[in-house]
Amino acid sequence: MAPQGSWASRCPATDYVLGLKELPDEPANLIHRHILFGHAYKGQPEAPRLLRRFAAGGGTLLDLEHLLDADGRRVVAFGYWAGYVGAALAVLQHRGELTAPLVSSSREELSSRLAPGRRVGAATAVVIGAYGRSGRRACDALGSAGIEPVRWGPDDTRGLNRNVLLAHDILVNTIGCHRAVPPFLTKADLDGERRLAVIADVTCDVGSELNTLPVYDHAADWGNPVARLCGGPRPLDIIAIDNLPTLVPAEASRAFSADLWPLLLSLREGSEVWTAVGSVPSRCGLTR
Repeated sequence: MAPQGSWASRCPATDYVLGLKELPDEPANLIHRHILFGHAYKGQPEAPRLLRRFAAGGGTLLDLEHLLDADGRRVVAFGYWAGYVGAALAVLQHRGELTAPLVSSSREELSSRLAPGRRVGAATAVVIGAYGRSGRRACDALGSAGIEPVRWGPDDTRGLNRNVLLAHDILVNTIGCHRAVPPFLTKADLDGERRLAVIADVTCDVGSELNTLPVYDHAADWGNPVARLCGGPRPLDIIAIDNLPTLVPAEASRAFSADLWPLLLSLREGSEVWTAVGSVPSRCGLTR
């Protein structure tokens, strides 16, 4: 462990620098091998600036978002708890019980707030990407609230029926796309007949061409976790927060560390996981 930002002046260029997200603005030229969530290879708005800094300094970005196994599945992610928290916040918002600013808690505390005994009326929900890491946990949270969700997998999104999405009270999107697909919902879809009242976009690819829910234009935060998409007699709210797991920090940290630690031990010897993530820029048509 080292003081925050001290790597910039104290670490040799050959060192690995492990972090999570969002490097500081300085130094402008990045010379080290950084392991973090760069969010740089899916067309995100801030990606070009970050990649130029690596290109200028000759450094390397090993993006945790693209650590994959031989079958192309992510091997380390916070998605498990992001799905749980995103779905939980959607339920609380639908009940009128979500208050701001948000504060960190534990899974037990959050689950107690979801208990079916607190339910105000019946609600229905659909989870997109329900069979993935994040989607399974979102279904768990909904189950804690006494809601049995409709589970959508790849076949459902390929044969997309937007009317089904609009017919539920809550929509939780947990799917991660690595290529552009037709949007699940557009702003025009929201103007018609719908029951939908709350969207939790756990994926939160806002600003990217891979965004499957282009119905909003900026992410929310703990101070203002909810944005209103539609007013009037049929209001529709969206929750799109890009650091959801930090709301259950102990559980999320333990789970993430358990996944990442064995991979860190293989860094010096090399492994297919690290070799593959190093090839992501070329696969995306980018050059250093």
